[in-house]
Amino acid sequence: MENKNYFAHPSAIIDEGCIIGNGTKIWHFSHIMPNCILGEKCNIGQNVVISPEVVLGKNVKVQNNVSIYTGVTCDDDVFLGPSMVFTNVINPRSAVNRKNEYAKTHVGKGASIGANATIVCGHNIGQFAFIGAGAVVTKHVPDFALLVGNPARQIGWMSEFGHRLEFDKQGEAVCSESGQKYKLENNSVKRIS
Repeated sequence: MENKNYFAHPSAIIDEGCIIGNGTKIWHFSHIMPNCILGEKCNIGQNVVISPEVVLGKNVKVQNNVSIYTGVTCDDDVFLGPSMVFTNVINPRSAVNRKNEYAKTHVGKGASIGANATIVCGHNIGQFAFIGAGAVVTKHVPDFALLVGNPARQIGWMSEFGHRLEFDKQGEAVCSESGQKYKLENNSVKRIS
């Protein structure tokens, strides 16, 4: 570990080769496995397992009882809700070793994944996407998309501040909290101000 400008509860285990950013907090009974990179000001809740070589950006919030498996990367400002689940093998079998078949999953900047949601490996989550509690994601998720259900289906779009966007006939919407403007074109949303 390259610095100790972070907090780790005495019950947490941090293996060799990890890089942990300044101001990060690692809480009770969590295990950070070898060669992980955790950015600055992350908050790793109670009973979290972060598997070898996982990379988390800055200010990632990992709530209690989350396992982040090898092959997962998260950009800055990602929120992982309580007991949400990542997978890393499409067809696991106890008697068959498939460590060389781990599928990668990338979570884009500012995305939120709700409590008890499941992300099936090999599907990326776009920037500022919002995955509802209990959703089961089985395909790629576009930037700003709002998905719910099992299997997860898109029911709308969200702002960077986490508010549902209502688009007018010109395909424009305004976030109720920030006043930021968004444009919907070709089933894709972009912030325009």
